[in-house]
Amino acid sequence: MCYSTPMREYEKLVERGALRADDHQTRIVQHLQDLHDALTTYDPPAHRTVSNSLLSRIFSTSTSTSGSSSQPPPHGLYLYGDVGTGKTMLMDLFFRTLPPRVKRRRRVHFHAFMIDVHKRVHAAKAGGGDPIAPVARKIAEEASVLCFDEFQVTDIADAMILRRLLEVLLDHGVVCVITSNRHPDDLYKNGIQRSSFVPAIELLKTSFDVIDLDSGTDYRRVPRALSNVYYSPLDETSRGEIGKLFKALTADEPVVRGRELHIWGRALRVPQSTEHVAMFGFDDLCAQPLSAADYLEVTKTFGTVFLCDVPRMGLSEKDKARRFITFIDACYESKTKLFVSSELPIYQIFSDDSKSDGQIPDHMRSVMDDLGLPADIVGASSMFSGEEELFAFARCCSRLVQMGSREWAETAGVR
Repeated sequence: MCYSTPMREYEKLVERGALRADDHQTRIVQHLQDLHDALTTYDPPAHRTVSNSLLSRIFSTSTSTSGSSSQPPPHGLYLYGDVGTGKTMLMDLFFRTLPPRVKRRRRVHFHAFMIDVHKRVHAAKAGGGDPIAPVARKIAEEASVLCFDEFQVTDIADAMILRRLLEVLLDHGVVCVITSNRHPDDLYKNGIQRSSFVPAIELLKTSFDVIDLDSGTDYRRVPRALSNVYYSPLDETSRGEIGKLFKALTADEPVVRGRELHIWGRALRVPQSTEHVAMFGFDDLCAQPLSAADYLEVTKTFGTVFLCDVPRMGLSEKDKARRFITFIDACYESKTKLFVSSELPIYQIFSDDSKSDGQIPDHMRSVMDDLGLPADIVGASSMFSGEEELFAFARCCSRLVQMGSREWAETAGVR
């Protein structure tokens, strides 16, 4: 049977001019190709019955594991790099070219995956005992290849679950491909009880091939500024353009006012929507106590979303800023077509009125330079006090730029 491979698809993208030929990225794709080739002959073990009881461990033998395979699973891949290193593109390239024999497969944003895991663990606790093992076993039944995009650990609950979850998944022969903005050693840095997470870090370093994507090239930069996606300032022209777009995209369907989405037992009001298009004001989504789960539900329901009247945000609106960034991440991961109207350009909306001493940290200056953002504006803001916040802001800017590209416009919004 003839089917595509990561290297073949990468070469096609270069030939079409969608990507520039790059020796470093070609070497990264070769790692994907090697794993692809290994998966063409890998037979994942059938469902294993794992018990925590002492007697079962004493009397278990190599032949007592139900349906296990003597063939060791290939090492997974852990691809890490900063904003614009092509992580998501490489993940998509690998996932869509998986060998046809890999029937059980799953590609998921890590944040969405952990929301699902927490739900499952909560349900499994009712049965008593270790809730992680049965949850991991069920996930292994559903997918022999798992692709996690944007792996990050910022919450102690996630940190405690991940150590055991990864162990059991790997024990069940699941092959994982992970993208992250951090080397494993830098995950959950300065986190509460980080020592308990260190074994998970060691597991990532020993059971995965850890690959640095950074070559100094931003693969997502486009040759023009945001186009027909991000409208500022909030004047009659911008509002008029947003109104025309919404009217054009909803011309064939009735617009419903006040529709409610029910998420985890709560109702989220949608001011205006059709079956496929929704319009929200900034306060509707970012001034409410909403989470990534809410935003993922919005982007799952609507292929096109309008977010209107985004204001400048200073320190007093830091929660709103975090929600805005989380919402943009959800739109990006769900391939949602997005239109935004804002008081200021994206790189200025997080600038407050309080001026710093003018000293911009080297890591901040580097990211701003890479993104083409004016450091004299962004650097004066005291909004971003840590590397994680800075990275989230930089990623938000970069993703909004990509969402304004012709390639995004042609592929996003399809449900």
